[in-house]
Parts: sequence; C-alpha cells; structure tokens
Amino acid sequence: MEQSETAPKRTRSGPSKTAERVAAFRAAESLLPEDLRVCYDPYAIEFTDPDHLDELTGYTDSHFPGLRNYVAARARHFDEVITLAAKTGLEQLVILGAGYDTRAYRIGEFKDRVRVFELDHPDTQRVKKEKIAEIFGRLPEDVVYVPVDLESPDFGRALLESGYSPEKKTLFVMEGVVLYLTPGAVDRILSFVVDNSGKHSAVLFDYPAETGDADSPTTDIREELGKRTARDGEPVRFTMPKEARENFSAHGAFPGSALPPGASTGVCISTGRRRGGNCLPARRLCMQ
Repeated sequence: MEQSETAPKRTRSGPSKTAERVAAFRAAESLLPEDLRVCYDPYAIEFTDPDHLDELTGYTDSHFPGLRNYVAARARHFDEVITLAAKTGLEQLVILGAGYDTRAYRIGEFKDRVRVFELDHPDTQRVKKEKIAEIFGRLPEDVVYVPVDLESPDFGRALLESGYSPEKKTLFVMEGVVLYLTPGAVDRILSFVVDNSGKHSAVLFDYPAETGDADSPTTDIREELGKRTARDGEPVRFTMPKEARENFSAHGAFPGSALPPGASTGVCISTGRRRGGNCLPARRLCMQ
C-alpha cells in the first residue's frame, strides 16, 4: 500500500463531527426495546444532542439508507470480538481513532484485567475526557489517553511512551477509522502492530473496498457520504483495492492472510512477528 499523492487533505478543526454522528447512531439504537436493538451503548447519548437525535436519524435514513444499520451491526460485531478477547487472556486494548468509543467504560470483562489505550486527535480527545470525567466523576485509572494524530510518523512512539508494552497480548482496534487515513498511515500502523505486539495479539478493523461496480446501489450513497464528511474536514482517503485484498499477505505484516470481499468489512487478524493461536473469523458487514 503506497502513499497517494492525490489523497484529499483534512481541513477539520475542533472535535470530530463524524465521531459525534456515530455516537448518535449508537444512542438511537440503544433507545430501542431490548428485543429490537442490535447494539447497546448506554453512554453514547452523552456525546450527542438528544434534542436533535430524531432529526439526525431521520435525515440519515432519508439520504443514506442502510448507514445506521451498518454502524449498529459493526458496533455489535466489534463488541463481541473485543469481549471475547477480554475473556481469553487479553492484557491490552489499543483503540486507534477512539472518538467517542465507550467500551473501556461499559465492558465489565476489562476490570482488573485489561489496560486500555485510547489514541485520538487532541481536539476530540479533550471533549471525550471532559465528558467521561463528568459521567463518572473522574477519569478511570485503567484507561490511558494518548493525544496524537494517526497520520504522524511518531504515533507509535507516543503509544510506547504512554506505557504500552510490546510484549503483552494486545488487541488493536480501528472502527470506522481506516477510510479517513492515507494509505501511508495505514501501512505504518499495520507495520507497528506487527513489530510491537505480543504473542496471540490481533488487529480488528473495517475498511471500504473498491467494488469495481459503478452501478452498485451503494455507490451513489458512498459518494454522497464522502462529500458530507469532506465538508466536515474529514474526507475519505483510503479504499482497499481488489488486488490488495487478494494479496494482503504481500504486505509482509500478515503472512498467509487474506481479506474478505465486501463494501465494508469487520475483520480480525492475528499479527505477524509473534503471532500464535487463532482469531475469530472475519465477518462481512456490508451496507445494504
């Protein structure tokens, strides 16, 4: 995966609007009856404006049909993978581009077992920390906040200097993040994961894939969504080419691994240098 010279530049200032919208989608889903909702996040509502929640979800369903369903299904899948990891010896969880992710505060299996590192842009992380302190009265001791731009070549050093151990079993998570990174940043992150994670570690992420089908029903929706996030200063800068999925092992980080097809996919892969054991099989989560 090579750096693209034509990748659109980010122009965002202030906290991420995309992170707020995703939190709003989780909040709306969490308000549904238990037998109807796909995911549950009791804290998501704290990161959005509840008075405008119906307006936002109505607009989204009208202009981007299927998006909220995809976000809910992805959140559920990631919850299940992360919870299972916590039950089976996970020592560290690294959430890259954490946004308003609340798993560190709502997954009970983490208690006294897992140290969580949240990496995100300083503007978004500042808002996150203020809200978490407001909800719980203080910041939790087992969560480490690392303010860093994931496009920075020094993001790995920032994580290491924050107390992260490259010898421990770790799960790296990028949920709804890869598409906003340049190919060069994605490559650096995956390389860091491989070179700085303990045995049985893994990386969990989703990505937009090139379909090669201009007539796909989701093509126009994806293009319009990309324009919307670009106006918010968060343009789409990465899609996974078909040949890259088929030859993922050529990256060198994940020998013998292949990525499944799909417009957007949640996939968990064991890391390379110290890899061992198995991870949950990839699950295709397409926006339909």
